[in-house]
Amino acid sequence: MNLKRVVVTGMGAITPIGNNVTEYWDSLIKGVSGAGHISYFDTEKFKTKFACELKSYDPRNYFDPKELSKLDRCAQYALIATEEALKDSKINLEEIDKNRVGVIYGTGIGGLMSSEQAVQMYMEQDKTPRFSPFHLLRVLPNTISGSIALKYGFAGPNYVTSSACASSANAILDACYSVALGISDVIITGGSEACILELAIGGFNSMRALSTNNDDPKGASRPFDKLRDGFVMGEGAATLVLESLDSALSRGAHIYGEIIGVGMVADTFHIAAPEPNGKAAVQSMENALKSAKIKPEQVDYINTHGTSTPLGDISECRAISKVFGNHSQKMAINSTKSMIGHLLGAGPAVESVAIFCSMRDGLVHPTINLHELDPMIPHDWNFVIGETQSKNVNIALSNSFGFGGHNVSIVYQKFIP
Repeated sequence: MNLKRVVVTGMGAITPIGNNVTEYWDSLIKGVSGAGHISYFDTEKFKTKFACELKSYDPRNYFDPKELSKLDRCAQYALIATEEALKDSKINLEEIDKNRVGVIYGTGIGGLMSSEQAVQMYMEQDKTPRFSPFHLLRVLPNTISGSIALKYGFAGPNYVTSSACASSANAILDACYSVALGISDVIITGGSEACILELAIGGFNSMRALSTNNDDPKGASRPFDKLRDGFVMGEGAATLVLESLDSALSRGAHIYGEIIGVGMVADTFHIAAPEPNGKAAVQSMENALKSAKIKPEQVDYINTHGTSTPLGDISECRAISKVFGNHSQKMAINSTKSMIGHLLGAGPAVESVAIFCSMRDGLVHPTINLHELDPMIPHDWNFVIGETQSKNVNIALSNSFGFGGHNVSIVYQKFIP
């Protein structure tokens, strides 16, 4: 079977450090933290009182009241990022065959905010319970992809992937397959999450997964650092326009890069903890490199899963060491989550945008808050500490691992005609 080459021709993002790709990338290379005290609810009873919220976000600037009644924040973010990505791609929506355009999006939790709000309202009602007719539509994860398709009339494949913190990585892979196999010419893909709410903060607190460094929110997300104590919740979305190379070239599109390799495996060690030596992560990365038909020493940069959890960071570093050996000292290695927090299912897509910006500009953003490496992590690796580094990035690897044992690695390459 002859597979088509799959390229990225448009990007959009709304993040805790920028409400579009330009703002987001500018903050990344400046080392800006998006963390701060939670403003969405009273945190007095919670162990963690901070997160990486969007800044200056008013949904009324993007949607009319009728639209807002139907959209959870998770879907709002996805629609905003998608609009930016489509404009960036310069696809002519009047001329394109919309039967050949699909939407495959990722989310770990979907419309949990709407679910929480509905339960709170139900508990406060004295008379016959009343629910919005749009309640279930706001909660269902697939409303995200459905809303995008309805807005633009995209009639190709349409669904949502959900694999916890690997959700948008799986969405990107499914989108890649659809284009590579010739099922679609274009797929709108990415991920969205809106989980800074009581149910999520309380739930992750009970799992002891979140940082409780309430005295220093901006310094709390510290991947690979000796004093890390958990991840910081983030929110937002990112959209990538995936297109066949033939389609992109035929319309003279700008091409950010290409997907050349993928790896997906299950970690059967524990429902929420990684195998200590990174066995599944090793297999995921090796499969991605094999799929890309490249050697480990050809990788210039790894954007790690790097959540700032005590177990996860060590497991991932052990896996990198096994796969890359001495080349681990030569690659640039960083964690975008040090600045934006953990966007759960949206994380892989938002981090992929950072990778393509690195390829475009020859810059790798820093891992902030990394003051003293954990003694169990190699000290001779280039974790891009402190300041942005100039580096020609031709090939990059993105790692994403989720609760449930979901491990996904993607190999991206700067476009070579």
